[in-house]
Amino acid sequence: MNSRNILVIGGSGFVGSAIVRKLAAAGRRVSVPTRHRDRAKHLILLPTVDVVEADVHDDAALAGLVAGRDAVINLVGILHGDSGRPYGKRFRAAHVDLPRRIAAACAAAAVPRLLHMSALGVAENAPSMYLRSKAAGEAAVREAAGPVAVTVFRPSVIFGREDRFVNMFADMQAFLPLMALGRPGARLQPVHVEDVASAFVNALDNRATFGKTYDLAGPKAYALRDIIAFAGRASGHPRPVLGLPDGLAYLQAWLMEWAPVKLMSRDNLDSLGVDSVSAAAFPAELGVQPASMEAVMTDLLARHTPRERYMRLRDRAGR
Repeated sequence: MNSRNILVIGGSGFVGSAIVRKLAAAGRRVSVPTRHRDRAKHLILLPTVDVVEADVHDDAALAGLVAGRDAVINLVGILHGDSGRPYGKRFRAAHVDLPRRIAAACAAAAVPRLLHMSALGVAENAPSMYLRSKAAGEAAVREAAGPVAVTVFRPSVIFGREDRFVNMFADMQAFLPLMALGRPGARLQPVHVEDVASAFVNALDNRATFGKTYDLAGPKAYALRDIIAFAGRASGHPRPVLGLPDGLAYLQAWLMEWAPVKLMSRDNLDSLGVDSVSAAAFPAELGVQPASMEAVMTDLLARHTPRERYMRLRDRAGR
């Protein structure tokens, strides 16, 4: 295979942007649909990238976007949704219905290749709506894809320059006297966004990956409290980490659900009930040597130190 014309659904997000940049650097034509073109303005200047205003939840629009592609990559995912069993309407729409419709559209348009983003820990009986809906999405893709060659990726939490995970913990410790949270012993195996992007790009035309499902995890597993402690040290304002009992943790998460910017939800807390780790090494056929969180984030988090913030202000003021 030689995939030259690729549709990346969810391509304007954190992981999608990294994938799109790598595809563009390789000279591949990439289309990124978005409801609001301004949200993808960081991709517009890339020479082989076309940002298109479109609603992928509309069947006619989706069919038009998929037609004539060599490959489709689906990265759509949400962390917060409404309640329901086995999952709410928002999780169903984003994680189950949309992947099914994308796979069906690929099959109808004879698109030969589909890459799908899932998550570590997915299972039909997983403790969170997020994980249950992601599991149902995998099944929906496989059922609807027909002859399309599908590869599914299950990453652990993803870190990088613009992540909303390690950077968020660094930002919070800049103004909070301590970090009080639930499930501090939950185990995670963070993976670098550039490694995830490389895995997608390297798998695209690699027939050895067809029909496979891959765990994507970094070289080291951590307790959540250790990731928070690292973020505090590297950013210059370490804080004590206080683990909350489940009752208080769920109360805290419920209160955070009402905040303008959701940092945590009760469903996120449920997701932490399953360790996001992999016993398998990073798959050799993906051609990636995964980077550690410390190797990548130590210098990046230094931007959060008081001295670095002061120096940036001086630079902006021309001093």
